[in-house]
Amino acid sequence: MEFRHSQCDVAGASLHVVEAGDPAGPPVLFLHGWPQSWRTWRDLMKLGAPAARMIAIDLPGIGRSTGPATTGAKGEIAAVVHDLIATMGLADVTLVGHDVGGVVAYSYVRSYADVSRVVILNTAIPGLDPWNSVVTNPFVWHIAFHGTPELPELLVQGHQRRYFDYFYDLLAPRPGAITAEARQEYADAYASDAALTAGFNWYRAFGKDAHHHQAMADQPIAAPLLYLHGDHEFGDVDAAVAGLRAVNVERLEFAVLANAGHFAQEDAPGAVWEQIARFAGLS
Repeated sequence: MEFRHSQCDVAGASLHVVEAGDPAGPPVLFLHGWPQSWRTWRDLMKLGAPAARMIAIDLPGIGRSTGPATTGAKGEIAAVVHDLIATMGLADVTLVGHDVGGVVAYSYVRSYADVSRVVILNTAIPGLDPWNSVVTNPFVWHIAFHGTPELPELLVQGHQRRYFDYFYDLLAPRPGAITAEARQEYADAYASDAALTAGFNWYRAFGKDAHHHQAMADQPIAAPLLYLHGDHEFGDVDAAVAGLRAVNVERLEFAVLANAGHFAQEDAPGAVWEQIARFAGLS
């Protein structure tokens, strides 16, 4: 499988763009979460390449994406993604986001109407139920830690690989789902002080994200939205789906993925792609 790497200049930043599949095919655009990079979509992109134009990016400030990393607010990152879609001339886009990337995808569909459908994997959306119960649960202690100014950078710099391994091991249903090679690539993507701060800023901006989403909750979302949840993932999928329905997501579907934890795209790429392909009419 050939992966095509390029840099795309948008919004004062240079985004690392990775593509696979037919350049003339229907585009599927992937947004990663923490602590990962475009690499998390690698297996999924191989599966989807025969049917679509598979596109993944390093989020602003991460990996080979350079320039302004934004404040971490998901609406700002969504604006960068919006500029990317326009610059690349993409149409009939399926936007897929995992973890923080899923929050960006939600912010995107709240602000823009130029994507045809959205898929969100394994994330709670700030400002929507059950967000408050998520952030007060001791199991997700790292949300508060990462949101602390300066301290996470001080303690994690130089220890990225071992720190990230804790989360990969805790949140995967089977050892080795995230390979040693992938883990090293993720550590490398956050190796610089600037990249670490870009990632932790995503957590520091959650309060702003919640306010932004609550302010727009009365506006309906007409684009179809698919919410995917691993059966080994933390949290209550029914509560997450109810939270989305409560804020006028008019065309909502959801599915639970067997044998998948938080990093479902690496735990069970076949099951994830099957759901995306069905939802986007690519199967």
